[in-house]
Amino acid sequence: MRAIQSIIESVADTDATVLIRGESGVGKDLVARAIHAHSERRQSHFIKVNCAAIPQGLLESELFGHEKGAFTGAHRRKAGQFEFAKGGTIYLDEIAELPLGLQAKLLHVLQDFKFARVGGHELIDVDARVIAATNRDLEKALARGEFREDLYYRLNVVELMVPPLRERREEIPHLVSWFLHRFNEQYGRNKQISPDTLARLTQHGWSGNVRELENTIRRMVVLADGEQAFEMLTARNGHGNGHGNGNGHGNGHGNGNGHGNGNGNGHGAVLSAGASEGLREIARRGAREAERKALVEVLERVKWNRAEASRILKVSYKTLLNKITECQLASPRRG
Repeated sequence: MRAIQSIIESVADTDATVLIRGESGVGKDLVARAIHAHSERRQSHFIKVNCAAIPQGLLESELFGHEKGAFTGAHRRKAGQFEFAKGGTIYLDEIAELPLGLQAKLLHVLQDFKFARVGGHELIDVDARVIAATNRDLEKALARGEFREDLYYRLNVVELMVPPLRERREEIPHLVSWFLHRFNEQYGRNKQISPDTLARLTQHGWSGNVRELENTIRRMVVLADGEQAFEMLTARNGHGNGHGNGNGHGNGHGNGNGHGNGNGNGHGAVLSAGASEGLREIARRGAREAERKALVEVLERVKWNRAEASRILKVSYKTLLNKITECQLASPRRG
């Protein structure tokens, strides 16, 4: 990540458009915020727009705003996110999900630094730095005609490829410390993590990258037995990465299933397909149980105030309701 840090420092004081790429959960948002925080625009807004989370019919209005009467339900003028980002940074996450028609409008905005609200004619100047991000293979999207080539080159002035967490394990202790401090403050706890747990966290495979690590630390802070749950999960899953130290947990880089090459009586590579499937199912069940525990504890703490619970757990209200249904939880009857 030193190379990324160097690029961040080099481009932060410019207005060059940046395209951040990498697997889901690697920390692209953190990189975008770091660029903004190091820039001359840091005193102004950082506006994030998730292009995949907004219905296509509303996305143009969300980005560029609309005039009164522009469409059914447009009862008043509404400013778009590009206007709110004036003087600051607009971060277009999941840029590959932008419809082709809207890609053309964004291209003109990046070329001319002007746009008009939906249903309007007045041209509004753009005064925002644009950062875009995607986990998609844009080259394949170009070949399939799903992404405009001219927009690709307009966005790709500076490209940052964020490697997955498994390729930068040396950063895990720092991230653990940062998340631990953040969640202790958020939940009013004083949770400390043992050296053994930190070692397990560093050795874990992290297929979900930084986002998975963040949620794991959150569970450890929220749940009294969070560390023990993670220990059981990693033990059942054979540590998930194969980076052993010669003590029976494997001494190589895994065999494609996340299990070490093993020596002696360790977690060897010779596992039947059935056993491997069983371990994965155990891991998934353990994760579901930990999620259910966290959900129950938070809901009970806020007396089943679902809006407050969704805020604490940092999920949408709809997602929370779906999780409550999945876990078959029911609000206690009030007497």
